[in-house]
Amino acid sequence: RLGGDPGGAAATARRAVDTATAGTLAGPDKYDATPPAAESIRMGTDQKCVQGAGPNPLSDAVLVRDDGSLKNVFVHVKAGLDPAYSFTVPTEAVVLDQKGCIYTPRVLGVRVGQTIEIVNSDPTLHNVHAVPMSNQEFNKGQPFQGMRERQVFTVAEVPVRFMCNVHGWMAAYVGVVPHPFFAVTDEAGRFELKGLPPGTYTIEAWHEKFGRQTETVTVAERQAQTTSFTFKAGQ
Repeated sequence: RLGGDPGGAAATARRAVDTATAGTLAGPDKYDATPPAAESIRMGTDQKCVQGAGPNPLSDAVLVRDDGSLKNVFVHVKAGLDPAYSFTVPTEAVVLDQKGCIYTPRVLGVRVGQTIEIVNSDPTLHNVHAVPMSNQEFNKGQPFQGMRERQVFTVAEVPVRFMCNVHGWMAAYVGVVPHPFFAVTDEAGRFELKGLPPGTYTIEAWHEKFGRQTETVTVAERQAQTTSFTFKAGQ
C-alpha cells in the first residue's frame, strides 16, 4: 500500500473521557398503574430452600413503592457514545449470589470482558444456567455450599437471563455493556450515570416485566442533566 496510514492508526486511535467537562445523567423510574400482586414462591420442593427463605416467600420480580417508584430497572447508554473512547475493564469481579434459593441481586450490570462470579451460599444443589442470545450459553452445576463459578461475557447484551434448572422460580438478569454508563434503579426508582462526556445519547431503560423504553438526552459540558421513564400496564 502506497501512502496513507498502513496500520490504520488514525482509525483505531483511542481516547479517554475528559473528566473536567463530563456531566451526569440522573432520574427516577416510575410505574404508573396499580402494581400487580406479588406472586408467592412455592419452595416446598426443597426443604433446604425453605430453611433459608420460608415456605412461600414473595417474588421480587416487581418491586414498586406506594409512590410508584420502580426498583430493578436497568438503565444504560444504548447509542451515541463516540466509539473512539476507551474504557478500562474493571479487574474486580461482579458477584451474583444464590442465597435462600434466590438470585441476589436480581438485576445487575457487568462490563464486556469483566468477570462475573456466581456464588452458591445455600446448602443445596443449584444449577447456574445463563441463556443469552448473543453470548456463549453456559450451564454449570453447583452441588455444594460455597462453590464459585467465574465467567466472562464477550459481547454487549441487555439482558442475559439466568435461571436454575433445579429451582424453576430462580431468575436474574445481567446487563452486559461495553462502557461504564449503566445503573440499576434503587428502591426510590433512582439511577445516576456519572462521568458522561458531552453529547446526545439514546438512553434505554429495561424492566423484566414492563419491557423497554428509550429517550434521547443531550448532556452539555459539566451538566447535571435529568430524565425519567414511566412504565405503564400493558406496555
